Amino acid sequence: MCDTINKTSLDTIAGALCEMMGVDSPAGAAAGNSEMLSYANRVFGGEKANRILMYNPDAIGQWLYEKYPYLLLETEKRTDLKVPFFAPMPTVTPVCFATMYTGTQPEIHGIRKYERPVLKADTVFDALIRAGKKPAIVAHTKCTFSCIFIERDMAYFAYPTMEEIHAKVAELIIEDKYDFIAIHAANFDTRMHKKGPESIEALSELKVNTAAYGIFDALVQTHWKKHNVFMGYAMDHGCHEVEGEAGSHGLDMPEDVNIMHFYKAYKKEM
Repeated sequence: MCDTINKTSLDTIAGALCEMMGVDSPAGAAAGNSEMLSYANRVFGGEKANRILMYNPDAIGQWLYEKYPYLLLETEKRTDLKVPFFAPMPTVTPVCFATMYTGTQPEIHGIRKYERPVLKADTVFDALIRAGKKPAIVAHTKCTFSCIFIERDMAYFAYPTMEEIHAKVAELIIEDKYDFIAIHAANFDTRMHKKGPESIEALSELKVNTAAYGIFDALVQTHWKKHNVFMGYAMDHGCHEVEGEAGSHGLDMPEDVNIMHFYKAYKKEM
């Protein structure tokens, strides 16, 4: 496994997503990720994105992708840009997704441990709403997304199973009503904690996620042809095995901190 830490912070994503869509970044957000912005600008020919889909699988560390690349093959096939990021400490879901969608570090956005308060800091979702855009979140009924990003004037869709979550995302792509769709997929994280990150049960969930992402990509190419589209397969943090064949995360170690994001953009058809 890798013994070094990636150099690009997760807090650069929020600014990049907002700049791509031509809206002001959340208050205090770090400068947008230059690799993401350069790639999007090249694909869109200087135009802005008017549809973004962010698929956020939970706890899939970079080391898992490097060790089992065939389990993410459907995602890899639909990727033009890979960006290695490092997650903030502690490497737990609320801290990391708050950093990703506010563009600020934990001491600024206020979530500094595993807790799930309603996030009061400015987010990508708030920035989009101010600009008249329509964001939507699709997530599990009791997951981090369904707790920290609520109480905003936007669409929320919460379901108890991944099957229902994925089905709703497909429906929203086909309906083409929302400018920005964020999906939280916590299925791998759930299995990993109980059985360990390299268990058959956990690794099977990687295939569930990448298969769903492949379907979304195909639907986007069919139903979002009139839009400049940016898509991301974007994790929050990694994980490691602990004694007793279970899994965990939260430590300052490469397995927990290093993550690889996968991005793809499509220019609208004339």
